[in-house]
Amino acid sequence: MTGSRVVALGHYQPERVLTNDELATMVETNDEWIQSRVGIRERRIAAPDESVDEMAWRAADKAIANAGLDVAEIDYVVVATCTAIDRSPNIAARVAARLGLGNPAAIDLNTACSGFAYALATADQAIRAGAATKAVVIGVEKLSDWTDWTDRTTCVLIGDGAGAAVVVADEDPGISPVVWGSVPEMSDAVRIEGREGPFQQEGLSVFRWATTQLPEIAQQVCEKAGLKPDELGGVVLHQANLRIIEPLAKRLGATNAVVAKDVVESGNTSAASIPIALSKLVEKREIPSGAPVLLFGFGGGLSYAGQVIRCP
Repeated sequence: MTGSRVVALGHYQPERVLTNDELATMVETNDEWIQSRVGIRERRIAAPDESVDEMAWRAADKAIANAGLDVAEIDYVVVATCTAIDRSPNIAARVAARLGLGNPAAIDLNTACSGFAYALATADQAIRAGAATKAVVIGVEKLSDWTDWTDRTTCVLIGDGAGAAVVVADEDPGISPVVWGSVPEMSDAVRIEGREGPFQQEGLSVFRWATTQLPEIAQQVCEKAGLKPDELGGVVLHQANLRIIEPLAKRLGATNAVVAKDVVESGNTSAASIPIALSKLVEKREIPSGAPVLLFGFGGGLSYAGQVIRCP
């Protein structure tokens, strides 16, 4: 059976850098408090006229160029986001129009912070089923549109941006079967409700769940990929909190892996966090081509998803 693999990545982040010191002039907080609790030093914030679909398009255009493909070859566009303003058209359709694609399938998917891993799995499955041959998978968020900038428990966390991957059919699969699921009793742990939000979360509950349950689920992802954790070349978790990322990689036993810590300079970008972090690692050549990389996202719903890919 034909499988699929990731052949290229791209990312886009807004120009504006919002530091912890600047946040301290807006809300009662300080750099030491933020870094000690979540590990974030700064984040990127989109301009008021910088839309979700524009950021998604910029990341996708870069990924397609890095893949060396003609845009006409892309027949599937899937966008993971929870911060689109408009209900219709979806972001994927707008990205397809900006890219000048022919007649691709174009869908949006919303599982918040686990969105990119979910979207990557749907692209892999569409290709395996023969419904697509070349896909662009995008994670994009403009959380700043949905943030209460007077709430220091949430405003210190968020950032904006987009990351994208190009996925193509290949007889030598480079994307493992996905492990995904949800915790229905925690469905309200992360919320953006109503027409104006704001973004809210039960941070302590999510932290406890992630630090106690994620290691076992991540181990299942490795098992499905036929790998032991110490064989991983990279670990790219949802960039929610450095205090989750570092202990999880250690508990998993990924002793030889490069662990993404982009949260320090990008903050929590929800569905965009995994592809942005992975794109940066690939761009800097910090993970060798062909090395197995664990991707794992978790967030609103409470949903989670993970797979192992071969680094492009």
